[in-house]
Amino acid sequence: MSEDKQRPQFAQPAEEIFARILDYYGIAWQYEPRSFALEWDEQGNIIEAFRPDFYLAEQDLYVELTTLRPQLSTKKNRKLRRLRELYPEINIKLFKRKEMRDLMVKYGLLQEAAQLHGTAAQPNGE
Repeated sequence: MSEDKQRPQFAQPAEEIFARILDYYGIAWQYEPRSFALEWDEQGNIIEAFRPDFYLAEQDLYVELTTLRPQLSTKKNRKLRRLRELYPEINIKLFKRKEMRDLMVKYGLLQEAAQLHGTAAQPNGE
């Protein structure tokens, strides 16, 4: 279960579903606990960062979920590559749209999976 007593405000429905699956299996998680700086300006100010959706402390694993259509996930993939370059010690797993849908189907969340399958890309491109 989440270490937080109060449920976070999730940015997308897939995050809520993923949290429910983690809770069901008793996997401790934190929602967006850390940002990773990816790019700085000349003065050293952070101008781009990446905040993975979940952290699973017992597995020392960050998890990022995306429901973007594959052709629209270029920006997120670039950020993940950059994170891996700068922070090679960080373990991170990306669950893409198809993997999220398959996970929902596996756990009997057929209605949620059907909605995800037909969902348009998120407007912010993340």
